[in-house]
Amino acid sequence: MTDIALPGTIQSVLNKYSDPDALFSALLPILGQVLNCDRCFLYLRHPEAKLGRITHIWRRNPDIPDIGDPEWELEPPSLPQEDPMFAAALRTDPSIYVEDVETADPTVLNKDFERRSFGHRALIHAHLCHNGQLWGVLQPCVFSQSRVWSDSDRAIVTQLENQIVPAVVEYVKKSIVQ
Repeated sequence: MTDIALPGTIQSVLNKYSDPDALFSALLPILGQVLNCDRCFLYLRHPEAKLGRITHIWRRNPDIPDIGDPEWELEPPSLPQEDPMFAAALRTDPSIYVEDVETADPTVLNKDFERRSFGHRALIHAHLCHNGQLWGVLQPCVFSQSRVWSDSDRAIVTQLENQIVPAVVEYVKKSIVQ
C-alpha cells in the first residue's frame, strides 16, 4: 500500500524546500487539495519538555476554524486521558484514520473532545515519531460529512510521515531552546 509514488505536486515541494518552516507552509495547502480536505494542520511538540503548538495550518476557506497557536504551551497532563488519539500517538501506535467522528469507537476517540476542540467530522491523525517519541501530529480533516480514506490517501500520508519527520525534529529543536 505504501509503495505508490507521491503525487508530483507533493514530491516537488519535498524536493524544493529544505527549511522546515518553508516546507510545511508549502506542503499543507497542496496536501489539503490532494486529499480533498477542508483543513490540514501540523501540531508539533517537544517530547521531553512536553511543549506543543499548532505551527502550520491550511484552511480551504475562511469559514473553517483557524486553530493555530501563537505560542508553545505546556501540554495538559490530562490530555492523554481526555484524547485517546493523543494517547495512541504518545505510544507511537500507527496513525489513525477516522471516517466519522459521530460513529467512531469511543476507545479510538472522544467524540465530545473532538467536537469541542476541533469541530471536524472525519480526520487522519498521522503520528510523526522519531526514536520512539512523538514529535508531532499531521491532521488532514473534513467538516461537513463523513469520509472514507482511500488506500491512496493512506499511502500518501504514510510516505509523508516518514519523509517529514527529520524536518519536524529540526523545527522543534530550533524553536524550543532547552
